[in-house]
Amino acid sequence: MSDPTEANGTAGPAQEAGTADGGAGGRHVRVVLVDDHRMFRTGVQAEIGRTEQTGVEVVGEAADVDQAVAVITATRPEVVLLDVHLPGGGGVEVLRRCAALTADTERPVRFLALSVSDAAEDVIGVIRGGARGYVTKTITGADLIDSVFRVQEGDAVFSPRLAGFVLDAFASTDAPPVDEDLDRLTQREREVLRLIARGYAYKEIARQLFISVKTVESHVSAVLRKLQLSNRHELTRWATARRLV
Repeated sequence: MSDPTEANGTAGPAQEAGTADGGAGGRHVRVVLVDDHRMFRTGVQAEIGRTEQTGVEVVGEAADVDQAVAVITATRPEVVLLDVHLPGGGGVEVLRRCAALTADTERPVRFLALSVSDAAEDVIGVIRGGARGYVTKTITGADLIDSVFRVQEGDAVFSPRLAGFVLDAFASTDAPPVDEDLDRLTQREREVLRLIARGYAYKEIARQLFISVKTVESHVSAVLRKLQLSNRHELTRWATARRLV
């Protein structure tokens, strides 16, 4: 990715004028997209970033933690759409490093997690980190736009299935803590980890995930290395202790 503000800096006169379009109802929100999949970012921008129709102006993008902090600091958006799993420490690390911007009472930067994961440790981790909501990537474009504006206004927003879960988790004394070890894993590595811990053979995992057995082996090796574990038995115990199975 090039300079954090590339073609996404402060809105010019033409962009500001576009926000008054009737299709956007006069609403306007500046957004940064943080996700390590370029195609996904492109798809989200195409879906919600038609400013004259949606009122959403995408002012920056980032693919990892360092890029995210740089772009958010440079552009000072009102809302950040934040993936949970990112190279460099994950969404929780972005929230930690942007805590001063989140706490700014004059121009707060608010975060909305947008992730494929609905795992307990992911949801609780980013909410504890300061995110205003959590929606999954199954959300429609219209609902995502609505969620962005609600977060801009200070509301807490969750995908329907997660709302009750979040309330229950925060009421519980054993809500899962942020797990820095788990955050080192990519989404695919987590999927392989869960299947290994459930007793699946490599060939079964390959069929489940539509990948080769050799790729499964590579993912398992990466998981063991990142978690500093020696074998499948230790990996299963590690996952079970964290309620990932």
